[in-house]
Amino acid sequence: MFLKNAWYVAGWSKDFTNELKAERYLDENIVFYRRQDGTPVALENACPHRKLPLSMGKIVNGNIECGYHGLTFDGAGKCVFAPTQPDSIPPKAKVKSYPVIDRYRLLWIWMGDPELAEPDKIFFVENYDNPDWGYTDGGVLDIDCNYLWVADNLLDPSHVAWVHVTTFAGAGTEDQPLKVEKTPQGVIVHRWISGKMPSPYYAKLVKFKGPCDRLQHYEMCFPAIGVNKSVYTPVGTGGKGTSPIPETLINISYNFMTPISEKKTRYFWFQHRNTEPHNKEVSEQMNKGAYFAFEEDRDILVAVHEGMANKTTPNIDLGLDAGAKLFRRSLTKLIAEEQDKTN
Repeated sequence: MFLKNAWYVAGWSKDFTNELKAERYLDENIVFYRRQDGTPVALENACPHRKLPLSMGKIVNGNIECGYHGLTFDGAGKCVFAPTQPDSIPPKAKVKSYPVIDRYRLLWIWMGDPELAEPDKIFFVENYDNPDWGYTDGGVLDIDCNYLWVADNLLDPSHVAWVHVTTFAGAGTEDQPLKVEKTPQGVIVHRWISGKMPSPYYAKLVKFKGPCDRLQHYEMCFPAIGVNKSVYTPVGTGGKGTSPIPETLINISYNFMTPISEKKTRYFWFQHRNTEPHNKEVSEQMNKGAYFAFEEDRDILVAVHEGMANKTTPNIDLGLDAGAKLFRRSLTKLIAEEQDKTN
């Protein structure tokens, strides 16, 4: 099940052009394109006549012409021309239209009731336009698993000690206690680790030498947006209630999971940092390291999906699963409430 009344990332804005692009999200087939002025359009990818994918047609004056009999649909999904019966357009000749908006270099799509698609509900990226912050190009990865396994992973700071030994791991990540908080937007799992050396991924970015105070902030927001905040600051300057000092490094990884189906997820991400805003080399190194780490995650999560789907003995939970379980319960409740209103 999926939460429909929510904004999901459909892809990087640069990847949507004035050519037809077929995708499948939340088990729905969608065709994307841009009008001449660059305005994005997303429609159900099926002509109402015989359900030929509209992506097999062509764009004519900003509209989609079906490749079977020429039924033509505008960006709102309304049939505006029926060449075989030009004076009698079938009243039921229409397709579903999805609200889409460009923001943060990403194209966002609303999968539910279009009347509820308020742009202000798009996830807010703090400091995005701040010239003192730099960001990576980011990436996209298809993972053959249910999106909630990815969400679980992004609420689990402990896995880095075993899965990401050469990138995000570090002393204290395997045994320091975790704190779990429920928020109106989702769940946060976090901890401060004191007096340890920075992890390999961040060691070259910190502006001080020696051990540090380190924050692992793993947050999951509805419907499936992960915010992983890493803070590295000199020993004695970190901890609950402290404010950053000039030497403090803050990096935020934004992770957007869009379900393709119950068994496949498209994972988008980019990093945002408070240092070296215009250093292209740093951005490229960080992006390369993140992609390597997420490939490690993919191997694990594909195997987890298969193992849990075909288990022959019961599985168990650990204490570290508390945040993931809380998020799943909260999301399930939202989905049930949404479905009750629809039925």
